[in-house]
Amino acid sequence: MGTRCSRPFRWRRGGGWTEPVLTRDFFDRPVLEVAPELIGATLLVDGVGGEIVEVEAYDESDPASHSFRGPTPRNLAMFGPSGHAYLYKIYGIHFCLNFVCEPGSAILIRALRPTAGFDAMHQRRGGVVDKQLCSGPGKLAEALGLDLTQNGLALDEAPFQLLAATAPREVATGLRIGITKGVETPWRFVERGSAYLSKPLK
Repeated sequence: MGTRCSRPFRWRRGGGWTEPVLTRDFFDRPVLEVAPELIGATLLVDGVGGEIVEVEAYDESDPASHSFRGPTPRNLAMFGPSGHAYLYKIYGIHFCLNFVCEPGSAILIRALRPTAGFDAMHQRRGGVVDKQLCSGPGKLAEALGLDLTQNGLALDEAPFQLLAATAPREVATGLRIGITKGVETPWRFVERGSAYLSKPLK
């Protein structure tokens, strides 16, 4: 399945085309179409980030989703425009980053392969090894400096930058992690063989 973007390419200073920029129309589709296409895409926040290797999909029909019982002050961003960030806090400590698709649906970004901003990530994460910098949604948010101030922001505007994968990735599916409802729904998507996943694929 091909990647869609409304502004196909950007010109890099000094010559050469950059990767396609993923804009809001890319996300204005069913969440199960968007999720596997995010594997291999590059996520940057103020120039810090890497390639997405693991995501989970959630929609309004899913009992594990924050949107299952309708809009609340906490999940309002899930019912807003597609192509925006939905951030929330878990355990009173960690933040989780989601990409909003159609109303009531979002994709949890679970893990990255770091490629840019290593110094900033190591400083924020306390000097852990590279494989542990972004190997989980809370770790990822900490490494990228995310908190609730980015909730509801557009993903095609600063501080975010999303670039499509430069080459096809082999995507595997499995069961989602850390949920008590919808546990048999195979809506976890990962880059097969990646060493940067939060947990091995089941």
